[in-house]
Amino acid sequence: MAEHVSFFDAIEANKRNSLILVALMFFIFMALVWAISYAFDIGLCGPALGFFALLFYALVVYFQGDSIILAMSGAKEARREDYPFLYNVVEGLALASQIPMPKVYVINDPSPNAFATGRDPKHASVAVTQGLLDMMKREELEGVIAHEMSHIANFDIRFAMLAVVFVGAIALIGDFTWRMIFYGGSSRRERGGGPLIIIALFFVILAPIFAQLVRFALSRQREYLADANGARLTRYPEGLASALEKIGKANMPTRAANDTTASLYFSNPFPQKLGFLGSTHPAIGDRVKRLRSM
Repeated sequence: MAEHVSFFDAIEANKRNSLILVALMFFIFMALVWAISYAFDIGLCGPALGFFALLFYALVVYFQGDSIILAMSGAKEARREDYPFLYNVVEGLALASQIPMPKVYVINDPSPNAFATGRDPKHASVAVTQGLLDMMKREELEGVIAHEMSHIANFDIRFAMLAVVFVGAIALIGDFTWRMIFYGGSSRRERGGGPLIIIALFFVILAPIFAQLVRFALSRQREYLADANGARLTRYPEGLASALEKIGKANMPTRAANDTTASLYFSNPFPQKLGFLGSTHPAIGDRVKRLRSM
């Protein structure tokens, strides 16, 4: 019983940690903008312009990000008459979760995987690979879909889209800055600049790496939370645990995924990329162990 209590206590801690991680990503972005402004002697207008550019970028991704992600993944909207079993599972779990029925998509990929996207439960989609449909029994598929429904109900999909916004913005600015350094030069550097210019350029190098590590950490926190809520929703943790074990044994990369969308998936779409800091997901063994302790 103590394990059950400690596990669900961790859910609230994960929610707080995710808010902290998103705030940290915003800090990294603004610090990067300051470093660039100092390095190129732009002044205070640099951070101000960076903030408004980020705001505009965030709004575009907020309202159109799910369509972009689904298109990038090659997801096709599934018709009820073609996938009645899948629709039945999604409808039942949406009702149990007390959220609107999300749009359902299928990705033509043999690897067993899935993800949810959207800005809120009223504007959400669930995408599953053909490999997942082919490999899973009903209770296992229900476990995976319940996990994704948890992401929707808990607004994890919004957190994930914000993470994509910040990481993408930081990577673009970092790349742009390096091009300016090598092709245009830095006015402060040309005058000697002092030690702060070295710090500014050092931060320009490390900021994209920091942002990516933060996104990985945010993703891992949300996966533990979604596993817990998904198992609670189906009232059968073994179904989700069994699905994870099958995916782990298959060890198949998801071809439809890329570095931008990797953190959205149910399981790590690149299982060959190991290591705690380099993984968007917790280890499957750890997830299974937690589920079976419930």
